[in-house]
Amino acid sequence: MTAVRIPGRARVVVALAAFIGLVAFTWPFVVAPGKFGSSYAPPLIFGALMLLVLAVVVAEISAGGIDAKALAMLGVLSAVNAGLRPLGAGTAGVETVFFVLVLAGRVFGPGFGFTLGCTSLFASALLTGGVGPWMPYQMFGCAFVGLLAGLLPPLRRRWEVPVLALYGAFSGYLFGFLLNLSFWPFSTDPNSSIAYLPGLPFTEQWHRYLLFDVATSLGWDTGRAVTTFVAVLVVGPAVLTVFRRAARRANFEPTVRFEEPSGEPGAPAADGFRSRSVDTAVESVAPTGRLPLG
Repeated sequence: MTAVRIPGRARVVVALAAFIGLVAFTWPFVVAPGKFGSSYAPPLIFGALMLLVLAVVVAEISAGGIDAKALAMLGVLSAVNAGLRPLGAGTAGVETVFFVLVLAGRVFGPGFGFTLGCTSLFASALLTGGVGPWMPYQMFGCAFVGLLAGLLPPLRRRWEVPVLALYGAFSGYLFGFLLNLSFWPFSTDPNSSIAYLPGLPFTEQWHRYLLFDVATSLGWDTGRAVTTFVAVLVVGPAVLTVFRRAARRANFEPTVRFEEPSGEPGAPAADGFRSRSVDTAVESVAPTGRLPLG
């Protein structure tokens, strides 16, 4: 069950943002760097575009789908992730933020997970001084981790933590795979067999990138995957319980209140009881637990 539901318009915005993010990561397969006139122009242009898209996504979700309680939860978890990240700081691939993204996306939903991935990396970049042209790509990479965690299918309780742990390991590799795409065209000697060469067929370009990813990033990604896998297995059950208890107590879903139909006292109701969503508890229920019948 999703604790924080995102309205239809915000879902469309999130989907468009995810699509633009994929385009920003995979552009080397369709556009040559020289087309932009400078080797540094593509990442800067896409980085600025992604920051703009992320701002629109956060504003859209906040306006229509996340109330004050959910925003408070988002702020708390973003601060927690910003505080956890320096503990690993990517040393030997150790990352301490992904297990929170996976578990929060699972409990609070894909829209919340997407937004949390963005805000967590933004806050940690400000905290550690890691602001640069790579930051939008890191934000989008973590946003995909939280988004996909929220899209996982329902699972039985005994299978949930093992599946989330496996997904956490997969997300560690996915993050590194996406981030490498952002600098691959500019970081390798063109004469190398793993370098990006404009104009090559997609299959050969893809083969070169896979070799580049294995040669330069596989060890770090493995450290991230193992860290996330172990963290989800060890602390996942407790954190899931805490998140779900917080979701129940915060009552993110509006409560249904039943009211008597308007009209003259004693007049028969034309359409029975009507209901509306409010943020307070049910007020029209009699002490006996039965609804008043007029």
